[in-house]
Amino acid sequence: MNEERKGLKEKITNSDIWKSIFRHSYEDTGRRYTLQILQNVWLHLHPPRISRHALHFRFTWCMGGITFLMFLVTAVTGVLLMFYYRPTAEYAFPDIQALEFDIPFGMLLRNMHRWAAHGMVISVMLHMFRVFLTGSYKKPREFNWAVGVILLLITFFLSFTGYLLPWDQLAYWAVTVGTNMARATPVLGHEGPFAPPDITQANDVRFALLGGTIVGPSTLLRFYILHCVAVPLVASLLMALHFWRVRKDGGISGPL
Repeated sequence: MNEERKGLKEKITNSDIWKSIFRHSYEDTGRRYTLQILQNVWLHLHPPRISRHALHFRFTWCMGGITFLMFLVTAVTGVLLMFYYRPTAEYAFPDIQALEFDIPFGMLLRNMHRWAAHGMVISVMLHMFRVFLTGSYKKPREFNWAVGVILLLITFFLSFTGYLLPWDQLAYWAVTVGTNMARATPVLGHEGPFAPPDITQANDVRFALLGGTIVGPSTLLRFYILHCVAVPLVASLLMALHFWRVRKDGGISGPL
């Protein structure tokens, strides 16, 4: 029996498919270990070596990884919620009510999405705070710090666009107040500083967000597309760039 298992294992590991994925054996040498990490389709995302301080919770707080975990939870639960939600003024609120009271585990699914979103906002802020305290924004990590700041703003915008989707009174007036502030955006808002004369309330940044001059069905559709497609796609690309730069910059920076 053991010989049959051994023969089956050798047959699998010697196949072309296996060798195309795992190019090097697990030999305990520094060179082999590095090669198997760098040339493995699954393992190349992980660095062959990491600093000891990068494993200390008191230094990293694990906030970067927790933020990414919260993003994955919101992404998975968000996709599932899309099966039960229609972004129209007629059906949006009834669909939320159905999720809460009619669909099995709908309340759990929605609350997982909501609390993961809250957790993502909190963890990304703590992550930025930790990076600042430890001086991880300094040379040669200035570019990645800028990417992180953009990701922080994108996280806020994700929360803002998702706030309207329940289409209740709280969501309506919160977005009304929030988008009213966009009128004072420099250059792009018709009430903001340095705004060109041809910028009016019918073509400024607030109008672009709302799809009109007030919050309405067009706003709901635009926020749905931004929240479910456009912003998550941009966030995913920037996170991939962010993780890659962490690797290229030598991993997590050491203590000051």
